[in-house]
Amino acid sequence: MKEYLKSDSVQIDHILEIIKQQGTQYLNTLAERPTSVNNNRAPENIRLPESGFGTEETLKIFNERFEPIIVGSSGPRYLGFVTGGTTPASIAGDWLATVYDQNTQTTTGQGDISGNVEMETIKMLLDLLSLPQSFLGGFVTGATMSNFTCLAVARQWLGKEQGRDIAKEGMSGTVKILTATPHSSSIKSLSLLGIGSNNIIKIKTAAEDREAINIQDLEDHIIKLNGEPFILISSGGTVNTVDFDNFTEIRKLKGKYKFWWHIDAAFGGFAACSNAYKHLVDGWEYADSITVDCHKWLNVPYESAVFFVKEQYKILQMETFQNSNAPYLGDPLENFNYLNFLPENSRRLKALPAWFSIMAYGREGYQDIVESNITLSKQLAQLIEDSKDFKLLAPVRLNTVCFTLKEEAKQDQVNRFLEALNDTGKVFMTPTFYNKHKGIRAAFVNWQTTEKDVELIFNVMKNIIATLE
Repeated sequence: MKEYLKSDSVQIDHILEIIKQQGTQYLNTLAERPTSVNNNRAPENIRLPESGFGTEETLKIFNERFEPIIVGSSGPRYLGFVTGGTTPASIAGDWLATVYDQNTQTTTGQGDISGNVEMETIKMLLDLLSLPQSFLGGFVTGATMSNFTCLAVARQWLGKEQGRDIAKEGMSGTVKILTATPHSSSIKSLSLLGIGSNNIIKIKTAAEDREAINIQDLEDHIIKLNGEPFILISSGGTVNTVDFDNFTEIRKLKGKYKFWWHIDAAFGGFAACSNAYKHLVDGWEYADSITVDCHKWLNVPYESAVFFVKEQYKILQMETFQNSNAPYLGDPLENFNYLNFLPENSRRLKALPAWFSIMAYGREGYQDIVESNITLSKQLAQLIEDSKDFKLLAPVRLNTVCFTLKEEAKQDQVNRFLEALNDTGKVFMTPTFYNKHKGIRAAFVNWQTTEKDVELIFNVMKNIIATLE
């Protein structure tokens, strides 16, 4: 092992050059990479090597066993799970984040300056999303941890309203959560926080074919709480239909009642980048906390999301996440320190890929990505509407197409159709259930997707449906 470590260190330039060539080859042929593979084999029983193989030989083993079956999930026709691609600039930033290997902590004093990079990136993201600089924020792994972070501060706020310090005393009693169509990551966060997913008070949707919250029903339930503080989880783009709650009306309610307003805008928040669609987030700047997922529409590598919490709650946030028994970290309430501001103590420089990509392409670049994806989603929707085989389950409000087979008698074939579609390796979509129908979701968030991809996708869909008849 020692010899391999020494020789790898001496040959690091050669090793990185091999990796660069392989990575470049992958990226240049990404559109041809299968979007799905059948992986039903049991994992091989590989034993731990005694002395290792060295990096170059290990790469050969990886290329023999795994590389050929890695799917093109960052490619232009992978439309599942709202999965973004990776811009060239974000890849450069991610590679450098690994090379520099910083643990992002402080923004002042001695130590590294990676915290400054993160703070600068947060400020640029706020500007990109037309949010005020009165939000503080940080990078976490994804929307789940972003929702967790925001709701943890909300829990601390609610405790203080009830005269308790939940971060120190723990949970007691119940916390009321009002919501209409929450994402599963919010439900998971409530479980992790000890609030409990059963404490959700489900609010009606605005209509039978909507996922947005019914404002009147929301106010009726608020009145029933008789002044008891609560947490509202609202949607800035639901999963199935990218429906948005009416933030302008919720803001009016916030002026009348006492509650914490959290918005899950994991991908829908990027509507703010487009002059044509930014009205969908009108009023969201009045929320107390917001979740935004960067590895979706920002098109940076995975494990990149941000939380935004109003600066006025800075003390509550530090009470929630402080390392109170670690005097070597300093007073968490005196010095801003990311170690006392979010869940993880150990974090790589997650902000760097986003910093690179935002700096490289700017406001206009992201406006183009967002508006192009929306145009493509509407293109697919039009092909579906004009088809004799498929029908939309909901109007396309932004970038997600939710559809099913047109004939009611073929509802039991929806899953078969989707499996056959994904088996082609040409496109990947995900199943759903909406408005009493089995459905299929196609989410457009990749900067590389083009009109030709949409045409190819629809032709594959037609070929598959013909085989089911």
